[in-house]
Amino acid sequence: MLDQQKITILYYRLSNEDALDGKSNSIQNQKEFLTRYAAEHGYTNLKILVDDGYTGTNFDRPGVQEGFALVKQGLVGCWLVKDLSRFGRDYLTVGQYTDIIFPSYDVHFIAVNDGVDSERGDSDGFAAIRNLFNEWYPRDTSKKVRVVFRQKGTSGKHLGKPPYGYRTDPADKDHWIIDEDAAPVVKRIFDLAIDGKGPEQIARILEQDKVLTTKALYAKQSENHPDPKKRKKMPERPYHWIAQSVAGILERMEYTGCTCNFKTYSKS
Repeated sequence: MLDQQKITILYYRLSNEDALDGKSNSIQNQKEFLTRYAAEHGYTNLKILVDDGYTGTNFDRPGVQEGFALVKQGLVGCWLVKDLSRFGRDYLTVGQYTDIIFPSYDVHFIAVNDGVDSERGDSDGFAAIRNLFNEWYPRDTSKKVRVVFRQKGTSGKHLGKPPYGYRTDPADKDHWIIDEDAAPVVKRIFDLAIDGKGPEQIARILEQDKVLTTKALYAKQSENHPDPKKRKKMPERPYHWIAQSVAGILERMEYTGCTCNFKTYSKS
């Protein structure tokens, strides 16, 4: 007899990397698979939680966090996932939840395709090994992506978005071209600096002459974008330049014609 007073969570997750595998891991496929499994095994008090576009290498995901909150309130009786990799790809954290936290709250955890059932145990004894492989996959992907970026950056191609004054060439996303709306402002800022004006003085001159700030110009340029989601909101003070923005423009080496890559680094 199933305790239908408690919630059965059907959890789906899909990251950008997983999407490359095709339809097998799609949200729709996971939904159909787990809904059918729940119906066949008598689970009726269902709650669907979805993290679409979130990596499994950490648990900072809104769907899974909502589920954990319900678990800690003692409201969850069962947690269903298609396989362990959908739950997470950090084998230490996955093991902590499946082997310690879920049992302490009397939560029945099932990873259907992997044959993992906390009430019956690991059917083939390979759950721990699967967790290691699930973590190895994003690590290997990360290394490959970093190699590609390193090769692209050292070849002289730009990494990241172009600074104010430039825009991406529609014919070649790796090439920058002059933004005719912003370039005169950049040139004027440098001319004023050469004349002895400081960043604060330059900012006040631009504001007095009603020159659109960086954000305001981008908002104006996006007004007629066919996709409403990509239209930016005009700031409340479209002409209010600050000294920090002016100094940032004067300090950028890209305005000298250099290609500057690898200025920041994030540990994998």
